[in-house]
Amino acid sequence: MATAGGAEGREPGCEPGCEHYRRGCRLRAPCCGKLYPCRLCHDGAEEHQLDRFRVSEVQCSRCRLLQKAQQRCEGCGSLFGEYYCDICHLFDRDKKQYHCQECGICRIGPKEDFFHCSKCNLCLSLSLQGKHKCIENVSRQDCPICLEDIHTSRVGAHVLPCGHLLHRTCYDEMLKEGYRCPLCMHSALDMTRYWRQLDNEVAQTPMPTEYQNMMVEILCNDCNARSTVQFHLLGMKCQSCESYNTAQDGRCRLSLEEQ
Repeated sequence: MATAGGAEGREPGCEPGCEHYRRGCRLRAPCCGKLYPCRLCHDGAEEHQLDRFRVSEVQCSRCRLLQKAQQRCEGCGSLFGEYYCDICHLFDRDKKQYHCQECGICRIGPKEDFFHCSKCNLCLSLSLQGKHKCIENVSRQDCPICLEDIHTSRVGAHVLPCGHLLHRTCYDEMLKEGYRCPLCMHSALDMTRYWRQLDNEVAQTPMPTEYQNMMVEILCNDCNARSTVQFHLLGMKCQSCESYNTAQDGRCRLSLEEQ
């Protein structure tokens, strides 16, 4: 059996296939007849995409025998992959994978730690069951950061509180520069602690005299409530949910005392 670190302990014949998967065979592309270690290698070299579901033949990396897609070589007995799906024709080392009928592809498990959300159309961690905001077919949308596919990506998806999805790696990069969903501007994580710190900073930073009585209308990106609050350069707090994730919605105006 292959270990998480690589080739040590691997059964003879189950060779590393490419940078994407550990496997002991090459796929014969049904579209062009060429042999590639995996569909990603094929798609990176050709101007068309390999349909994984139509793959019917593989070539053993050890004895070079071309044969029907299966887990072991019928010629030398080499293991093509510790995990094999005869629907997706996925060969790889054991990562507790499972095929999800609803998603239509294989997912990294273990299966008992995930559930399929029929509305989001995606397998999610059990920790999110009943605790996430559903958006119809959200997994079929591209990642708003890298603009690449989420549903079939080998990179895990991160579910934001607003229900939108990002690649997990894109989410980590986003947090280095901001805290809001790039689609709806809702806070992407719990900002309560930071909002209370901002309360103190606002209280300790008086505005110049000419701005002290200036009121503005704001729209909250977190709860969508509208408020009329005192203008402040550091931020303007929603009167409904106390978030500072707000945007000015209208002109500044003087308070009634100044009119």
